Amino acid sequence: MRTAVITTVHGRAEHLRRQLRALAAGTLRPDVHVVVAIDDDDAATIAAAAASPALVVVEYPSEPGPLPVAAARNTGARTALDLGAELLVFLDVDCIPSPGMIASYLGAATQHDHRDALLCGPVTYLPPPDSTGYPLNLEHLVDPHPQRPAPPAGQIIDGSDYALFWSLSFALTAPTWRQLGGFCSEYRGYGAEDTDFAQIASATNVPMRWIGGAHAFHQFHPVSDPPVEHLHDILANATIFHRRWGWWPMPGWLNAFVDLGLIHLGLRRQPHDHELVGPSDVPSLQANGAGLTVRGPVARVSAGSGHCGCRATTSRSAR
Repeated sequence: MRTAVITTVHGRAEHLRRQLRALAAGTLRPDVHVVVAIDDDDAATIAAAAASPALVVVEYPSEPGPLPVAAARNTGARTALDLGAELLVFLDVDCIPSPGMIASYLGAATQHDHRDALLCGPVTYLPPPDSTGYPLNLEHLVDPHPQRPAPPAGQIIDGSDYALFWSLSFALTAPTWRQLGGFCSEYRGYGAEDTDFAQIASATNVPMRWIGGAHAFHQFHPVSDPPVEHLHDILANATIFHRRWGWWPMPGWLNAFVDLGLIHLGLRRQPHDHELVGPSDVPSLQANGAGLTVRGPVARVSAGSGHCGCRATTSRSAR
C-alpha cells in the first residue's frame, strides 16, 4: 500500500528538520512525504538538505489573516493522491514520529476490520530539549496523553468518543478520505477544524481506531492556557462549528475566556423540550457581536455544508 505523510508547516524550521530525520530513521519510510509550506520559504531549503526522493514541497501562499491550515491539509492530501498514495498519514510539524509509527499505521490499514477506519496514534508531549536537542530515539520517553487511549504495541482498540480525535497524528486510506470529503476549509487559524473532521466521521459512520505502537512525540514550544493569543480565531471557528453541528466545541477554553472577562456571558431563550440534552438554561457568550453557547443544552440541528466542499450532516450527539 503506497503510503504518504502529509505535513503543513509555517515557521517551524527546526521542528521540521527533526521530523524529517525521524522519518528517515523509521523502520518503514513513507513512499511520499508532502510538505505544504504556508508562506514558508525555509521549507524548500530544509527539504533539499534532507535529500530524500520521497519529499515533495508544495508552496501555499495565503491571504492576510489566520493561517488556512485546514485548506492546506486538503491540498497536501490532493497532492499525495495525485502521486498514487493509498494511505494518508497526517503528521503535525510539531510531531516527531517513532521508528514504528508508519509501519503501525500501515499494518492497521491493511487489515479488513480497520481499513475503512479513522486511525489514531498515541501522542506524547515532550519536555523542552537540552542544549543538544532531542535524541533521535525517543521511545524511552513514551508517556501518552492521559485522556486518550494508548493500547500496547500491536493492539488496536475501537474508539467511540470522537471528541478525543485530534489531528496531530492520524491516518486513513484514500477511499475513506474521499468519503469524508476532507477538512472544512472555512476554518482558519487555531481550533475546531479537527473536531469538525471527527464529527463528519461520526455522522457518516466511519469507525475510529486507536493504534498501539503508532507513537508520535510532540516537540515542546511555549503555550498559554487558555490560548488567549488565539482568542479571535477560536471564537470565529467555534461559531462556524456551531452553525454546522449545533453545539459548541472547546468549552474549556470558552469558559476560561468568560472567567478572564474576555467574552461576556448572557442568557438566551429556554429551549424546547425536544432540544434538550443537558441543563435547562442556555447561556451565551457575546464577543464581537457573536453569540456563543458553551454551557447548558444544545440542539441537534441539521448543519449545512456551507462553502467547505466537505460533508456535514445532522449531528447525532453532543460531545
